[in-house]
Amino acid sequence: MTATGTAPAPATTGPAHRDGNVLRWLGAYASSMAGDGVYYVALSWAAVQTGSPAQAGMVMSASALPRAVLMLGGGVIADRWGPRRVVIGSDAVRCAAVLAVAGLLFLTSPGLWPLAVLALVFGAVDAVFVPAVGALPARITGTAQLARVQGMRGLAYRFAVIVGAPLGGIGVAAGGAAAAFGLAGLLIALSLPLLISVRIRELPSDDGPADSSPGSRGTTAWRHLVTGLRRIRRHRVLAPLMLVIALGDLGFVGPFNVGLTLLADERGWGASGMGWVLAGFGTGAALASLLLAVRGRLPHAGRVAAHAILAGSVAIAALAQVPGVVAAVGIALFVGLSAGLSGAVCGALLQTQADPAYLGRVTAVSSLVSLGLAPLTMPLFAAAVGAWGTRPVFVVSAVLCGLGGGVALCVKDLRRAELPR
Repeated sequence: MTATGTAPAPATTGPAHRDGNVLRWLGAYASSMAGDGVYYVALSWAAVQTGSPAQAGMVMSASALPRAVLMLGGGVIADRWGPRRVVIGSDAVRCAAVLAVAGLLFLTSPGLWPLAVLALVFGAVDAVFVPAVGALPARITGTAQLARVQGMRGLAYRFAVIVGAPLGGIGVAAGGAAAAFGLAGLLIALSLPLLISVRIRELPSDDGPADSSPGSRGTTAWRHLVTGLRRIRRHRVLAPLMLVIALGDLGFVGPFNVGLTLLADERGWGASGMGWVLAGFGTGAALASLLLAVRGRLPHAGRVAAHAILAGSVAIAALAQVPGVVAAVGIALFVGLSAGLSGAVCGALLQTQADPAYLGRVTAVSSLVSLGLAPLTMPLFAAAVGAWGTRPVFVVSAVLCGLGGGVALCVKDLRRAELPR
């Protein structure tokens, strides 16, 4: 296992979609994400069946806090110990935790406490898993292929989303929450042999500066975090790019996680209508990832990201103005295309602008808002809709999202940023 992990990744002269090393990583990523989808269905079903709606909501949101608190530290861990090792360890912990809860539910009816513990474990593990996943592409392929890999990763994620939720429903229908948790564990376990077979390029700075003084590990870890944050702050592209990503996430999360449900209820679209709108968004996002995966590189990347964000923000505001579900599906498809394109390009810029030795910390900072802080704004968004209605709140969210595109256009270094050939 160790010999396979330290074997250097071969120099890639062809496109990433023909590189077996990249494809093994993508297969592992898709399997792990599909397991996540099954896990969330199983967790929500078990929580609703076991406790009150309020208790179920607390269980479902329990992972957000450790994810937000520990995310920056997770980036340091990914850079210090190597992202491949961290991803393997994270998936192993998640697999063991899910299978343990599956066995517990199969043998007895323990109540809500194991579900809450499992959610907390997932949140803590996600805090190191997400930065490590973001740091891996630069270790398994060449710089010129990073944009294409970003598009392929987007496609793998969309595939996992499409497959994971139905599989979770089938598992619940076949054997209850215990069976669904068991299926989630098996899917996550499937990623482990694929990850073990992935070969990476080790970097000289992986382990950071040597320091053998007593208690130095905590001090060194803190120094690594501060060094990473300082490096991002001083970077002419990464610093404004972080602000762009944060504004875009804060403006997007409310409308498409809470607002869409409220909008469907207000307009009488029903659950099926909301499902069609979400399907339109997912289709648009998948098309954007496919474009980047096929092209491999888009010229004028900074400008493309900025204009895509601005176009998507206008579409978010328009979504709350249309009465019919057909028009809403069309607008959601455009939002997905714009958000998918801007997200993929911004992700590719992160991959290519950051030093690979800092990619764990860079990914942690970029993911902190979207995965840690933005979900915490959803109750505020719902309360604002209750006070002022969907239309003005959607417009405010769209303006916040559009500010990200404005920043990308106003900052010269980001506006002129290009992906490598």
